[in-house]
Amino acid sequence: MQTRRETLKILAAGVAAPAALNGVRARAEPAATLKQAFKGDFLVGAALNAAQFAGQSRSNPLIEAQFNSVSPENVLKWENVHPLPDQYDFTEADQYVAYGEKHGMFVVGHVLVWHNQTPPSVFRDKDGNLVDRDTLLARMRDHIMTVVGRYKGRINSWDVINEPIAEDGTMRPSLWHKIIGDDYIAKAFEFAHEADPAALLLYNDYSIENPAKRAGADALIRKLKAQDAPITSVGLQGHYSLDFPGLDALGDTIATFGDMGLKVPMTELDIDVLPPATREQTAEVTLNVQQDPTLNPYAEGLPAAMQQRLAERYAELFRIFVKHRGVVDRVSFWGVSDGDNWKNNWPVKGRTSYPLLFDRAYQPKPAFYAVIKEASA
Repeated sequence: MQTRRETLKILAAGVAAPAALNGVRARAEPAATLKQAFKGDFLVGAALNAAQFAGQSRSNPLIEAQFNSVSPENVLKWENVHPLPDQYDFTEADQYVAYGEKHGMFVVGHVLVWHNQTPPSVFRDKDGNLVDRDTLLARMRDHIMTVVGRYKGRINSWDVINEPIAEDGTMRPSLWHKIIGDDYIAKAFEFAHEADPAALLLYNDYSIENPAKRAGADALIRKLKAQDAPITSVGLQGHYSLDFPGLDALGDTIATFGDMGLKVPMTELDIDVLPPATREQTAEVTLNVQQDPTLNPYAEGLPAAMQQRLAERYAELFRIFVKHRGVVDRVSFWGVSDGDNWKNNWPVKGRTSYPLLFDRAYQPKPAFYAVIKEASA
């Protein structure tokens, strides 16, 4: 029987896959790593947790063999790197960037301005009242100049604005928008470009493939470009399911923003095989749904038939990504293995989820081989 250690060595070496893996017969020809397979198409990345970029995870050989781009799950979010108005903490962020540099990876910064994981003190004065526009703009600029400036020339791409559009395509009523106004997004891009003129600068969002939200994103990007905002990319988060989005909708979304001269990376890819917990296709992290056994049907493991469905779904998505290579310049998974991914606890606590290419033992799933097969010649 193939051990976990032997499997990791196989993946690192890029030699032939074992004859059977996870109960499904593997491809017979030699298995390339993800970064080798898609070298001529786009970067392939993963989001890392603190143990991983500290080099203290069993997944580190897998990360270093398979990926040429890294994103941070949390360490560069405002509440982590700038927890108090007069206090920055770059301890873990420095470690994350150093890890990416050590392994010659494309390093992503996530995220500068977001309505979540931002300390309430950012928006209020010492008496608890909301600050005015000029004060909040000054705080935004200080944060962006300090954080982006620290990693100038080292972090290659920044998620400048995260999730500013509501499901219906209107501007999300965040405190950023309420206090500063519509131009808070353009200002954030302006500050980020000032801090590092060479960095790629992204607007990052989920479910833009839905017509209403795509229309809102389209209007926002056109407005930003009319204002000469230094936006380079629209990041599609890619928190998908077995049937969302439709392939035509995904291809059309990529083409819409590609035709504007923008790159369209997949920034947080995973595929949910579990029953939907809500009617709405959303990735709002604050959503919390009551536990229900019917929403956790694979607690003991993913059946072979569902493994095959997941493999087929990943293959058809990567077919679209390869078709749009050049516009899709990076595909990053949100996590390394099923055990690392956020969907084990969102939006239902304690679910057993299977959204990535590697299982909880860091072994490749049938989806891994299906994805490799889609690389262009």
